[in-house]
Amino acid sequence: MKKVNKSRKGFTLIEMVLVIAIIVILAAVLIFGVGGYLQKAHNAAASMSLHNASVAQINEAIGADIG
Repeated sequence: MKKVNKSRKGFTLIEMVLVIAIIVILAAVLIFGVGGYLQKAHNAAASMSLHNASVAQINEAIGADIG
């Protein structure tokens, strides 16, 4: 009878599929999480732009010279 060598090198198919599934789940969480932060950053930039435009318009109306 042959002696079976139980030390193996490499990964099984199930192990590889599990690792890929975990990576996909983590990537999805990251993409959706970053998407929310990008939308908040865009909203903040738009709000700041409107604020700067209104300040410039007020300064022009009162004749203030900055700079």
